[in-house]
Amino acid sequence: MESAASRPRPALTPGSVLPDDADRAVLVARVHDPEWDGPCVAAVRGERVVDLTALAPTVSDLLERDDAARVVREATGGRLWPLDELLDATANGRRDTPHLLAPIDLQVIKAAGVTFARSLLERVIEERAGGDPARAARVRERVRRAVGGALDGLRPGTPEAVEVKELLVAEGLWSQYLEVGIGPDPEVFTKAPVLSAVGTGADIGVLADSVWNNPEPEAVLVVDSRGRVRGATLGNDVNLRDIEGRSALLLSRAKDNNASCAIGPFVRLLDDGFGLDTVRGLDIGLRVDGADGYVLEGSSSMREISRDVLDLVAATHGPHHQYPDGFVLFTGTLFAPTEDRHAPGAGFTHQHGDVVRISSPPLGALVNTVVPSEEAAPWSFGVRALMRSLARRGML
Repeated sequence: MESAASRPRPALTPGSVLPDDADRAVLVARVHDPEWDGPCVAAVRGERVVDLTALAPTVSDLLERDDAARVVREATGGRLWPLDELLDATANGRRDTPHLLAPIDLQVIKAAGVTFARSLLERVIEERAGGDPARAARVRERVRRAVGGALDGLRPGTPEAVEVKELLVAEGLWSQYLEVGIGPDPEVFTKAPVLSAVGTGADIGVLADSVWNNPEPEAVLVVDSRGRVRGATLGNDVNLRDIEGRSALLLSRAKDNNASCAIGPFVRLLDDGFGLDTVRGLDIGLRVDGADGYVLEGSSSMREISRDVLDLVAATHGPHHQYPDGFVLFTGTLFAPTEDRHAPGAGFTHQHGDVVRISSPPLGALVNTVVPSEEAAPWSFGVRALMRSLARRGML
């Protein structure tokens, strides 16, 4: 098999990753600078990236500031990096020169699941098929006939949702996924450890033995320690359908693997031109380009989410649970690919070397290449390494 290091990588340019209105967007990045053997907090200003680490040693610290947007937009910073050079180094795997990282650091990485009716049905299908893609087509038709219409326009936790639950229980069609999809409490889980996410241009990992998997293009909320949404970005909550379909208790095995969480390209902070209503209306596009010429395109619209984004934040943070360094929250996806790729009835699954592009005009583009998790760059820079790097710079 071709190694991850030698595999061709997609070209990244400022025009291909920046938001459409980049001149007005307040964008936060992280840059790994080999001179410091550690990350720098940075502002993206046009095609220049400005070091803000002296003002905020971590992105978590920056987002605790009430004036974070002003700092990112106006503050005098330190070093400057040309964005095109950072992107070129990132895309080509050059780690001996400054390159981009995922734009978060100490935030806990959380995810909400089963927040869209279409993907809810696909989770039920996975469960009924026992993770076997060969059975999925037959199960899909039966489940959709029995359940699909009952979910149209249904708000989770309402009396109407209770009535639908009672009907489906009586028919023997109730599922743990329907419980979190239309019941009072959403599914919120920890997607990945702190500092383990990869950014745009990096490889993204899928377990080598997974035979049924797909990307999950999502809007990701960036929340501070007080539970305030401070910004948003894009994410890929990679899903191993064969593993989770065998048992929901295998969620960690299906979701949390080396390089299996991608976030980026930048965090866009909320301001007068980009608010929560913009996030609620995001259209998120997906394109998968296979090394064999295969192309898959799809989209997800936040307008079709079943639960409001602030309801998901409240289910994550509050008197019941605090996050002193803040958290990010994947909000779920409408996208669930069902078209056959390799054989009739087998559905979609990744091949190694797939280039996955997740994009939204206000947030830019997150671009990653699929590799076996076992071959992705090992995760070696954790909290201790970050603290040592900041201490050497006199920033603790």
